[in-house]
Amino acid sequence: MKTNPTQFQLEGDIALVTGGGSGIGLAIAEAFINAGAKVCITGRRGDVLDEALAQLGTHATSFAGDVTSAADRAMMIAHAEQHFDGHISILVNNAGQNIKKPALEVTDDDFDQLLDTHVKAGFALARDVAPGMIDQGKGSILFMASMASLMGVPQVIGYTAAKTAVLGLTRGLSAEWSSLGVRVNAIAPGWIHTPMTDQAFAGDPARKAKVLGRTPMNTMGETEDIAHCAVYLCSPAAKFITGQCLNVDGGASIGF
Repeated sequence: MKTNPTQFQLEGDIALVTGGGSGIGLAIAEAFINAGAKVCITGRRGDVLDEALAQLGTHATSFAGDVTSAADRAMMIAHAEQHFDGHISILVNNAGQNIKKPALEVTDDDFDQLLDTHVKAGFALARDVAPGMIDQGKGSILFMASMASLMGVPQVIGYTAAKTAVLGLTRGLSAEWSSLGVRVNAIAPGWIHTPMTDQAFAGDPARKAKVLGRTPMNTMGETEDIAHCAVYLCSPAAKFITGQCLNVDGGASIGF
């Protein structure tokens, strides 16, 4: 059987990418557009989104809002569907944040903030776009997991709990919706050069050395490494893949 390049394309898809103004989210949005999709990026900072739109071109639109707000979530979905005149067929739950401090110093508010962003908002968006996907008999939902979903990482206990819960959402929603044409998967990036990662390593060279020491490829990844994986998982080429977490990590999850 010959490989059909169109199986890796996203022609006709409308994608909503949260946290799409920078870093991994922006790289995914650009890769989706290059594969033929139309993309709505979201984020809390309008100026960042405007800069991203200038880079993405006419097949993109944006909505400035907070994924933890039910009203903002409803408006970002409505904006994407009205702007592109169709149902969202791809959702990437990429918006996120981190709080780095020892577990003994983590407050209830810290913990709630991380769960609200990564878990509750991600679920709510998936729940709210799923009916349109089910009506079409086609949809792909991606959650952004993490190395913290797979291993114990010190000083990020709230983030670790939230990113571990993301894998439960991936499995549970996949079990409910895959028979209806909606595939649900996750990507667990290794340590990728992004503003958030670089900030986490700032002033902590020992932490970065430990990360590289347990990564067999002995390097950090680039945002495009995650973007290419996202295109694949949302494309027809991955039509028999659901409920999975693909680690894109240079071998960090199996490193010693």
